[in-house]
Amino acid sequence: MKTSESSLIIAVLVRLCLWSVILLGMATSLWAQQPDVVENEAPAGIDLLIGVKAAAEAGQRAQAHADEEKQARDRARSLEIGRELILRQQALENLRSELGIYDPALLEAYSDLAGFYNEIEDYENAVKLFTDALQVARISSGLDSETQLPVLSNLIDLNRKLEAWQEVDDLHELSLHINTRLYPLTDSHYLAYAEIYGNWKLELLRDNLLQQNFRGLANDASDLSEFYERLIVGIEDQPDVGITNLLHLVSDKVQADLALARSVASTPASAFEGLASRFITQTRCQNVRTTSGAVVRQCYNVQVENPRYRQSQRDAKRTAMNRHTRDIVRSIERLETIRATTTELSAAQLRELDNQIVQLQTQSEQFLRAERRLLL
Repeated sequence: MKTSESSLIIAVLVRLCLWSVILLGMATSLWAQQPDVVENEAPAGIDLLIGVKAAAEAGQRAQAHADEEKQARDRARSLEIGRELILRQQALENLRSELGIYDPALLEAYSDLAGFYNEIEDYENAVKLFTDALQVARISSGLDSETQLPVLSNLIDLNRKLEAWQEVDDLHELSLHINTRLYPLTDSHYLAYAEIYGNWKLELLRDNLLQQNFRGLANDASDLSEFYERLIVGIEDQPDVGITNLLHLVSDKVQADLALARSVASTPASAFEGLASRFITQTRCQNVRTTSGAVVRQCYNVQVENPRYRQSQRDAKRTAMNRHTRDIVRSIERLETIRATTTELSAAQLRELDNQIVQLQTQSEQFLRAERRLLL
């Protein structure tokens, strides 16, 4: 705050100095045109300039003093951080020596030191320590232990800050595996993480964070859609699962299907693998004259592009579009069923659901038209 105020004072003083120079120039011009000006008025302008210059120099000294104070505070903070790190590192080493390197009690010490590194924005060292904590949890509590989940959550957050997207994806996959082993599909813990996992996968697809080609993106989108389908089928008839949870899952699934349908629609047919072989073998013959003068027919095989290959690629794209459009239509039907049978949603939620259904119907019709154009 002091630094910004000093900067403002200097700026004001510099402007005053410039205006004083301009005014002095104007005054000098007027004196030249009016000889009868009193001669002792000139020193007054000079005194003003001297005062302005002195004020500017005072402002500069104040700024320099503020900078020195900030540097002193930064040095003190660095020393404080250094001392704190040494204390926490020593405490961790003492525990490792006393308890062994895989004792469960080390989890808190690792997490404490990693949290401090995160606080000072040293994310790389924080990741290393949470990775060590994860190893301790897996060895001391088992590969599918619940104690890993908060450590994995911290690792995901830190790797997001580092934009290490492949590591984030791998950690989400491990978290999903552990949640799957720990909880049934209808458990609130599992459903909560399934939503987190699905949101991450949708972000991964929308922003193409892993820089994948069309085939890689299509495979990931298809896997996500199948994940939602298995989950929805597993819980939609369970009485202990709230309609809101089911509604969220169906909505998330349709977003995955829409992302996949858009990707297919925007991809040229040449990127798809058709059922027909790209090349076929043809036999070609020609008459040639031998050294004795006789004319004989000579044949040979050549590979040429299959004329049906391009059409088979268009057919493959149309089939993919049809499959994903059907998935969208099924999700719309599920939403309509929920709309017609539920008594758990408020009036505002019902209006929102109605709007969502209308939007999805419009989008599915657009994909159907695009699919029909492929037949032309």
